[in-house]
Amino acid sequence: CPPANQERFANGKLVTVQFHPSAQVVMTAGHDRSVSLFQVDGIRNPKIQSIYLESFPIYKARFSVDGEQVIATGTHHSMFFVYDMMAGSIIPIPKVRGVEEKFLRNFELSPDGSCMLLIGTSGYLHLLSMKTKELISTMKVNGRCTASAFTPDSSKIYSYSKEGEVFIWDVRSRKCLHRFEDEGSLEGKCIAVSKNNQYVACGSSSGVVNLYTSDVCLKENRPKPVKAIMNLVTSATCVTFNPTTEILAVASRDTDEAVKLV
Repeated sequence: CPPANQERFANGKLVTVQFHPSAQVVMTAGHDRSVSLFQVDGIRNPKIQSIYLESFPIYKARFSVDGEQVIATGTHHSMFFVYDMMAGSIIPIPKVRGVEEKFLRNFELSPDGSCMLLIGTSGYLHLLSMKTKELISTMKVNGRCTASAFTPDSSKIYSYSKEGEVFIWDVRSRKCLHRFEDEGSLEGKCIAVSKNNQYVACGSSSGVVNLYTSDVCLKENRPKPVKAIMNLVTSATCVTFNPTTEILAVASRDTDEAVKLV
């Protein structure tokens, strides 16, 4: 296959590559302040379009669940952008009322498409409505939150703190249902929940990825991992399950080619 983005290579680091949820389209976004969409045919991969966000190097970009919008956050901004693909318009969201953050970088979208979770500083988590982009509620973990993940049914959120603790939230009541310590974690980096809701994977700065079953995470304060994956020697910065929960990908951006499939 030729490169997916051969009709427009980025001028800076790419931070996002994502397939559209329903069309044969791939999105790339990065530090050159642009979001590009390509039709993936495997022959030419023609560019559909590129949008340029002035003085806004992109930290993260994601398709909405229905595939009609792209949400993009910047590296040093308290605002974010929504690109409405149906209308072809770029909508800046300058300030969310009730969210006092200097930077908004990391975020997660709920699988049912109703919520957006902004991961703030000092342990604050801001839950927004996807429809109106207004604040629903704010939650707080002890310490600093480094990563969060929704369960597949969008009913719970797992939030991983820098101190290696995982907090489990109920989305409807916004109450903390339970918290547990990730075994041996010096610093939490990334977290993922499998599509069938059976497993939770926690990756830490030591490179160890612990795999737990969801039921022990909800009951025990110091659960035992089903497996500790020790293959990475640098910080685990990405963990993700494949759709059928048969493969877990673990990766580190701190060194070249540090990707393992378990």
